[in-house]
Amino acid sequence: MKTDPVNDCEDVILSMELMVDNLNEVVEMLDRQAIINMIQKIVDGERIFVMGAGRSGLVAKAFAMRLMHLGFSVYVVGETTTPAVHTKDVVIAISGSGETRSIANLGRIVKDIGSTLITVTSKKESTLGKISDLTMVLPSKTKNDHDVGGSLEKSMRGDYRNSPPLGTSFEMTSLVFLDSVIAQLMTLTGASEAELKSRHTNIE
Repeated sequence: MKTDPVNDCEDVILSMELMVDNLNEVVEMLDRQAIINMIQKIVDGERIFVMGAGRSGLVAKAFAMRLMHLGFSVYVVGETTTPAVHTKDVVIAISGSGETRSIANLGRIVKDIGSTLITVTSKKESTLGKISDLTMVLPSKTKNDHDVGGSLEKSMRGDYRNSPPLGTSFEMTSLVFLDSVIAQLMTLTGASEAELKSRHTNIE
């Protein structure tokens, strides 16, 4: 298939601009009180557990890494060295649809244990959203949104040729959001860049 490199380059730039616009729109819609509550639960928790599937799982691991750098006791659900979850622990699920079967099932287990469940999702009325102690909603298109007629992208552009595929909007938004939570936790804990670097792995 022949392509036009110049137009392809412009399409890359347009896609990036769409993602930036999407982030800006989401920022305006965020529940500020939910952010405060989420940060408070993280600080109050005895240990933090994070979970997600696919690319959302990678976002969860990136968040766990930064929490570790801050000195939190943090684990990724599903790893062989992850210990048992207890009632005083906080479990953070990342799922754009809030319906990913494996994560929703784990969420139910978390609630049976009596731990605090926080879900970062784009669907407040999803299975995970309904059972969570706190649902942090990031309004974004997910891989399950086949009908994009009402999506954020449509409000910015008349077609979807350059819209991020599948759940990219949610994954990018959740990554930026959770890194921003880390920035606030750095302020609250008084941690410095040097302290974070001191906990960074030295055997990579």
